Amino acid sequence: MSTKSIKILKITGITIGVLVLLIIAAVFIVDTDFHVERSVTVERPVDEVFDYVKYLRNQDQFSVWGERDPDMRQEFRGTDGTVGFVSAWQGNEDVGSGEQEIIGLTEGLRIDYELRFLEPFESTSQSYMTTEPLGENRTRITWGMSGSFPRPMNLMLLFFDMDEALGSDFENGLGNLEAILEQDPISH
Repeated sequence: MSTKSIKILKITGITIGVLVLLIIAAVFIVDTDFHVERSVTVERPVDEVFDYVKYLRNQDQFSVWGERDPDMRQEFRGTDGTVGFVSAWQGNEDVGSGEQEIIGLTEGLRIDYELRFLEPFESTSQSYMTTEPLGENRTRITWGMSGSFPRPMNLMLLFFDMDEALGSDFENGLGNLEAILEQDPISH
């Protein structure tokens, strides 16, 4: 092997080593957590709004994920609108499969959910909806979700903006929800 070939191999080896070290460093530098939140204001009293959004089955009317797979299979367990109620789904590659459970409920203010995704990959995230009165007939609805990616999967956050991807879904869903809630009477 010539001296020139040895130099090329050394430079190649050093370059690969530096790249591997950069990737390893990135795994520990890049945040593992994400948070997405969007809000909308509707012209309805907070009690009417909360009475609609606390029922998971009503999400089928405004959530964009159901539109992505109209043939999605669903299963419900428990009493809707109460802690412990579960809405499970099995859908196409756009919606995957998993389940959502009501894990906390503060009447008139907040619903907390645990989202357990099974496909296309397993993960668990926390989600919530809050309602805030802005006057007698105005309510701000906030929909949010938090989760994390274990290392080294957290590197996906370098290339995939969760706030942008899920944020537009929340915005569209909240737009649908606003249209439903501002109908007179509200369609359940």
